[in-house]
Amino acid sequence: MSIATKQPKPLWFDHTRLLALALPMILANITTPLLGLVDTAVLGHMQIPAMLAGASIGALILTQIYWVCGFLRMSSTGLSAQAKGSEAPKVESAKVLWQTIAFSCILGLIILLLQQPILHAGLALTQPNDSVASYLNAYFSPRVWGAPAAMLNLVLIGWLVGQQKTKQVMIIQIIGNLLNAGLDIAFVYGLGFSVAGVALASVIAEYSMMAMALYLALYQVKGVHVARVWFNRAARRVLMKLNGDMLIRNLALQGCLAFLTIQGARYGETSAAVNAILMQFFVLIALGLDGIAYGVEALIGEAKGAKNADEIKRRTYQGLFWSSLFAIAYSVVFYAFGDGIIRLLTEHGDIVDAALPYLPLMVLLPILAHWCFLFDGVFVGLTRASSMRNTMVISALGVYFPIWFFTQQAGNTSLWYALIAFLFARGITLGASFYRLAANDTLCKSDS
Repeated sequence: MSIATKQPKPLWFDHTRLLALALPMILANITTPLLGLVDTAVLGHMQIPAMLAGASIGALILTQIYWVCGFLRMSSTGLSAQAKGSEAPKVESAKVLWQTIAFSCILGLIILLLQQPILHAGLALTQPNDSVASYLNAYFSPRVWGAPAAMLNLVLIGWLVGQQKTKQVMIIQIIGNLLNAGLDIAFVYGLGFSVAGVALASVIAEYSMMAMALYLALYQVKGVHVARVWFNRAARRVLMKLNGDMLIRNLALQGCLAFLTIQGARYGETSAAVNAILMQFFVLIALGLDGIAYGVEALIGEAKGAKNADEIKRRTYQGLFWSSLFAIAYSVVFYAFGDGIIRLLTEHGDIVDAALPYLPLMVLLPILAHWCFLFDGVFVGLTRASSMRNTMVISALGVYFPIWFFTQQAGNTSLWYALIAFLFARGITLGASFYRLAANDTLCKSDS
């Protein structure tokens, strides 16, 4: 039975459903940075500092690639959610599952085939000394073989979120992260595998998560036979258009964040360290706001699949309510405890002194940034990738870089003026696009 034919649910039920989808993803998000801490702690206690440096650079190279390929997760979520709300949910969901699996496998294979050019490009960009380069290669060479699993995990996790299986996604991610942490310790301290052991632990964890997610996804669509028409030229063109637009969107966002890191480093070591500290405030915000966005993606997509514009609007407004509430809570916490958070992240007095003047901006950050998180979720659910692409490029070229350019006399602070304005502009432009679609009664129509 589609959403359009169901009896209206009481308001409290609607909010409960959104939170039931969002909270597991918030908990799952929390485990990821904790895993990074375990990796860093294991490598940081080795006798040779170059081990930590080399493995960190190797991980960064692959992480950036995986992050850019995050469009796989977003497109899979939106299409899966729409399939769930359609008139033939099981068949349409199976179609989306196999289409996105095929696409991700091709992408994973390409990364494997290009592993040497990727490694050489990473070495050229970072220019490490011989010792660090040696450990970078020792980490990267085994870790890159996890790329097919990493790509498949993006679409499987996205598909399961679209099917509103966020509790299962949370369990899979927590098990995978705990497995990774346990294997880190076993391979490095128990078997003496050094840097390669950390990489191998990640690879095993990635394939283990893939196996769990694939089993769950296939169980959901058992009995549905794969059809050749799912992979014809028209189907491939739609998928390529959707993912291509989201890729451009991700590249524009990554360009802005990379510019902040590179330009901050040019301002000196202290500025670079301060930016690393301040980015943790951004990460903390993302833990909660991304969770709300995941829930919104699933519900908005389901409503679009059922061609229920009123439900799309209702879920958007509910998401805005909770997103605003989280943003206010973050601002209050940063206002009350921001000083303590900074001191917890570093013990160097000069860095603390340099970071404290940025606290008012950190208090303002959640209030102005939460709009873009929320509306990203709305447009993922609508699979309106062209709007996401256009608003991201406009915000980057029309807001981020001009704001930095005209305020650069403020030094490193100008980068944060630019970032906050950029995030706010993304929210405003996406919000305007949403209300234009609603006014034109085109929320349920396909992207052009």
